[in-house]
Amino acid sequence: MYYREKLLCELSKKYKSEESVIAEIARLSSELSLSKGTEHFMSDIHGEYEAFSHICRNASGVIRRKIDMLFSHEMNDDERAELASLIYYPKEKLARRDDSFDAHTTIIKIIKLLSVICEKYTQDTVRERIKSECQDYAELIFELIFTHRQGDETRETLIRAITRLGGTNSFIVALSRAVRALVIDRWHIVGDIFDRGARADIVIDELMRMPSVDIEWGNHDVLWLGASAGSPACIATAISNSLSYGNIELLERGYGISLSPLMQLADKYYSESEADAFMPRANQKSDAVYADRGLIARMNKAISIIRYKLEGALIHRHPEYLMQDRIMLERVDFSRCEIDIDGKKYALSERFFPTVDADSPLKLNLDEQLLVNHLVGAFSESDRLKRQAKFLLSVGGMYKIYNRNLLFHGCIPLDEGGDFLALDAAGGLSGRALMDECESRVRSAFSGDEEALDFTWFLWCGRNSPLSARERITSFERQLVSDKSTYTEKKNPYYKVWNSRELAVKILNEFSLPPHSHIINGHIPVKRGENPIKADGRVIVIDGGFSAGFHCDTAAAGYTLIYNADGMRLAAHKAFPGKERAILENRDIHSDIWVFEKKSRKISVRELDAGDDIRARITDLIELLELYRGNG
Repeated sequence: MYYREKLLCELSKKYKSEESVIAEIARLSSELSLSKGTEHFMSDIHGEYEAFSHICRNASGVIRRKIDMLFSHEMNDDERAELASLIYYPKEKLARRDDSFDAHTTIIKIIKLLSVICEKYTQDTVRERIKSECQDYAELIFELIFTHRQGDETRETLIRAITRLGGTNSFIVALSRAVRALVIDRWHIVGDIFDRGARADIVIDELMRMPSVDIEWGNHDVLWLGASAGSPACIATAISNSLSYGNIELLERGYGISLSPLMQLADKYYSESEADAFMPRANQKSDAVYADRGLIARMNKAISIIRYKLEGALIHRHPEYLMQDRIMLERVDFSRCEIDIDGKKYALSERFFPTVDADSPLKLNLDEQLLVNHLVGAFSESDRLKRQAKFLLSVGGMYKIYNRNLLFHGCIPLDEGGDFLALDAAGGLSGRALMDECESRVRSAFSGDEEALDFTWFLWCGRNSPLSARERITSFERQLVSDKSTYTEKKNPYYKVWNSRELAVKILNEFSLPPHSHIINGHIPVKRGENPIKADGRVIVIDGGFSAGFHCDTAAAGYTLIYNADGMRLAAHKAFPGKERAILENRDIHSDIWVFEKKSRKISVRELDAGDDIRARITDLIELLELYRGNG
């Protein structure tokens, strides 16, 4: 009762009369009838910033489809492609414009497009987003969209004044930014922003500029969160992953983390090692000194040996992780250069381990310890990494429930019988409680909790971690064992039965969602010929392989999911031809689109989470109105 009275008291400060309450109830009631805004889902971006940026700019083809809908009778295909490209890259396109460019007509077309896009929003939302994106032109754009003077002489006078005064380019840039800010209502990133591709930091910068976004952490994201919080094991792994893909620029230019001390250690101990097994898979380099792929390989070998020492010590500290078989250096017979894996001996592909003491294989030598201390400091002190980690924590989590859909990256761990698997590593919890506990521990890692800091590493690669979703990650085997039969990474049983409608409904019920909801999943790339829509439409897998290394297996360069007032459709993208071709040739990402859930009528706000919130606010306001009238 106390809290109810306090709430009504706070409302009365904002709505001080019967009339103001009635006006707000009427406004909220009208908001319920608006059509649902467009949600956009992506996953497993893996640092592919150019393709990611273009898909954000074209909204997976939503902008082009709206242009086609509006202007198909007055513009040919090339003209519509030119207009779309202008909206995606206005500064670059305007810098190349010629005398045939009709600025006045172009502005009118973009305003018409923007007016249609804004029909799904309240004026407050439109004003807020335009103000954020367009600054000095915000009020003028708002007026052109919402006043009834758009077809009269006043509108023409406004536009002519802008063009006459030399504001054409800046105004078109502002209009284009407004289109891109409003065409998507909510962005969902279903995990794995980091690793493989060159610049995950640029991806996060772009996400930080989005007006409405959530992120469901992937195992690669939590690895970097653990690294930013100061976990030595996560730091060593993050560096090894970056070197394996030649992504030195991310570390040095992106986050200001110098690898010179690592290079010096590699030169001291591994100068005589060819380190063939540690060669980068790509040769994206940030500095001429790293043009030597052999140097990168030796650096990778040096940090990888440190990684396996740190991982082994961490596993010893946590027997509850049930990962004793993954203390790999203790399984090596260094006199024979072979390792015992599951009771079978395998030859190592490398025989030179100058920093490993066979009697104490997990012990760091003095130089390694000094390097680890330096790297922990460098990661912890990187201002940009700290800002981005703070952002990932503020908008991210292990899962998201949004508009009756459940989003998560990896899996809800199951046992072989299809029941929720309890993890000793997380206090014996399973299902939703497990996911909540994992998220709590990640956040605690940033509060000086050493146990929680170690747990971020477990989430990266631990046995049946809901983010890793495997029994093991075989990084050691891939680097140091030639026999490929050891590379197998057995997936959690979730992936054996995720095509089962019964299982999907069971998981949805665990998260208090109705059976007609959807699970939207990332993490496992959809293979060539595989259907990404599973369990009779209840499970949608949107990892289509953004990373170039997956394209041969997936026959796609990423999936995105669009959920709007008409239903759901999935886009399978072809490889991005590159920013320059997109600008010069109006080349867009070609996408195969298929609608798999079509609504018989448009979905309105009243059917969404926002509708629940609005109805609750209306209930509170009605109670306040009754008090004003003396009926409460």
